[in-house]
Amino acid sequence: MNKQRPINVYLLTYKYPVTAIISVLHRVSGAFVFLLIPLLLWMLASSLASPQQFDELQGMLGNPMMKLILWLFLSALLYHLVAGIRHLAMDFGVGESLNSACRSAWAVAIIAAILILLTGIWLW
Repeated sequence: MNKQRPINVYLLTYKYPVTAIISVLHRVSGAFVFLLIPLLLWMLASSLASPQQFDELQGMLGNPMMKLILWLFLSALLYHLVAGIRHLAMDFGVGESLNSACRSAWAVAIIAAILILLTGIWLW
């Protein structure tokens, strides 16, 4: 019996459309934001607890590693926001054709990149 067995496919060899990449990154950014929310809630609670803890938190946020974590969170949040607006517009029937979906996906990537860059400049 000589059956043709499926070939083990290496997923990184495929060229995915920009719409698929934007959609997957939207999910990943949402998971990242969800996982970092407890850290931000702790920071908020400690900043409101007392003036001393506020000063400690302010000093901690001067640390480059904390700035990087905050920048990553804000980057994921901004990307998730911009991509979410695109998804909502498509849910209402705006931009569902292939051409407009590709253009809106590129627009999401460009707008998010600009906002992320501006956020990095603002933090540092």
